[in-house]
Amino acid sequence: MTYRGNDGVPGEAGSGSGAPRPARTWNSGLSGGEFAAISGVGFEPVGQVLGTAVYNIGYTGVWGCPGNWSVTDDNKTVPSSRWTSSLSQLVRTMYAARRSALARAVAECGALGGDGIVGVELCVGEFPAGGLEFTVRGTAVRARSRIRPRAPFTSHLGGRDFAALIGSGWVPVGLAFGIAFAIRHDDWRTSLRIPSSARNQEVDGYTQLIGHVRREARRQLAVDTAQHGADGVVVDDVELRVGESECPSYGSTRDVTAEAVFVGTSIARFGRSGRPAGARPPLTIMRLERER
Repeated sequence: MTYRGNDGVPGEAGSGSGAPRPARTWNSGLSGGEFAAISGVGFEPVGQVLGTAVYNIGYTGVWGCPGNWSVTDDNKTVPSSRWTSSLSQLVRTMYAARRSALARAVAECGALGGDGIVGVELCVGEFPAGGLEFTVRGTAVRARSRIRPRAPFTSHLGGRDFAALIGSGWVPVGLAFGIAFAIRHDDWRTSLRIPSSARNQEVDGYTQLIGHVRREARRQLAVDTAQHGADGVVVDDVELRVGESECPSYGSTRDVTAEAVFVGTSIARFGRSGRPAGARPPLTIMRLERER
């Protein structure tokens, strides 16, 4: 007779203290249908995981009235005749905050013996004491197989979508991000187009601003996906935030800021061939049938 102990490893009844230990219980954020779906492709939940990071967001890397400055390709800040200025320091902080929270959730997954996290939710909100809180939560799962992935995967896909992905010959590799910020000084080329009795016309300065951040965020998403060694990315969420701030250096003028964020799951085919030399395989192939 065998039992499954607290460490999840089968043992002989009567060994050790002489009494079987109860099986370790687990908790899950999956619905009943999602649980059935992942079970059908050879996975089981091992517990909910959480990762969080609180960051103070203040330094942007640009001083004064940032909309009147531009960052050149060689990373020099110069007076701008262009319409946007990329805030590279702020972008790096936003990446670092999200990745810190995600890494802590992955560490919890590894501690539970999981092979990956499904149903990942990433939330960003104001922290009561100041700053922003970045939170990642999801359900850690484990394959019923002796073959393990090299590192836990992360995916925003819920149980049913995850099962459909596995069933069609694809595996999730990791959560991918694309983040971009840009800022435009609201000069006469835009302010004169929005008078109190405006005509119906395009404000091309604003159109260019939001078009720029979306293209840059999409480009960064592709870069992040390639770094995972994946074939593509399934996009989960696309956010665009537009705000404004006063520009005291230039009278009663303002700067208009735009932030675009893309989040998705990078995916790869089972046993993909033709991977570039030196590229790390995105995920070890897993046998998905039940062990007998």
